[in-house]
Amino acid sequence: MKQDYSLLGQSGKQAVASGLANPHWFRPRVDPKEIRELSIKQDLRPTIDALIWLGLLVISGSLAVYTFPSWWGLPFWLIYGVLYSSASDARWHECGHSTAFKTQWKNELIYQIASFFLLRSPYVWRASHVRHHTDTIIVGRDPEIQNMRPPDLIKQVLGIFGVIELKVNLIRWFSHVRGKINAEEATYLREKDFPKVFLIARVWGLIFFVTLASALFLNSFVPLLLVVTPRLYGTWQMSMTGALQHLGMAENVTDHRLNTRTVMMGPINRFLYLNMNYHVEHHMFTMIPYYQLPALRELVKDDLPAAETSIFAAYKRLLPVLWKQLADNKAVIVYDLPKNAVPYRDEVEHLLPHSL
Repeated sequence: MKQDYSLLGQSGKQAVASGLANPHWFRPRVDPKEIRELSIKQDLRPTIDALIWLGLLVISGSLAVYTFPSWWGLPFWLIYGVLYSSASDARWHECGHSTAFKTQWKNELIYQIASFFLLRSPYVWRASHVRHHTDTIIVGRDPEIQNMRPPDLIKQVLGIFGVIELKVNLIRWFSHVRGKINAEEATYLREKDFPKVFLIARVWGLIFFVTLASALFLNSFVPLLLVVTPRLYGTWQMSMTGALQHLGMAENVTDHRLNTRTVMMGPINRFLYLNMNYHVEHHMFTMIPYYQLPALRELVKDDLPAAETSIFAAYKRLLPVLWKQLADNKAVIVYDLPKNAVPYRDEVEHLLPHSL
């Protein structure tokens, strides 16, 4: 039985009526002074990370163009695509929170670049992400629930290549070009930001036009391979890591330990992902910069479930749950807590009969 995930349907109204909207989230036992210290932002670390990202993007893109159309260029296109699309997701996320850089214009600059690479309207998606953190995986309230129940396996496969999100984003972009905000966006976007949304969409339209005109003038696919299409061929890493944030976890709960998971990853994935593998910790303390999340994990780990040891281990546990959800859409993963942790709230009781 499919649930109504629309922001305009009955699920959202029920969430508001029941008090699930904007709930009082569980927080671990921690000294506020230590949280304040971890929340201090800097410029050096994120600037180095940003320069490495942009530098690798330029180098891989240049080598890809130089070797085109030889098959020797394929590895460079693959690297360029991942840096363009997947790595942009984490930078869009962190700079959208304004937690990456101490200097705000640097956050805004990287945020605008990453938003364009991902074709996510920056003002719409910033507002959307605020709602995502306010009402994390609350059905009918969270606009960023990507994996609905029962799972659509075809949609999951298409998501590896970014097809679904690209289609949705282009439809929204075209609507914004024409000066229109859809009904769901209007539930979380401030009216005073509408003109900014329309301006950005039209600037993007000019970039699309120049890109297409260049391809026609040069009689070459290269401009198209450099702009927009990496959103398809470079999305797989973002899909692989992003799905592990909430997929298979509980809906309509008020404890991030039940609806979000942390997964240990290697240095390359952590660089691309900007430590968002520490996702439970991020949701609990959203204003702590990505480079402080490992330290945050150490600070609050006594109240958190054990992290998944790898991407492989996380999917090994997740995939059977997705399969079970085809028949039982209440099937979820509930992680065990450490012996002396603050226990889950009473809401866990309705999850346990369906937990794996």
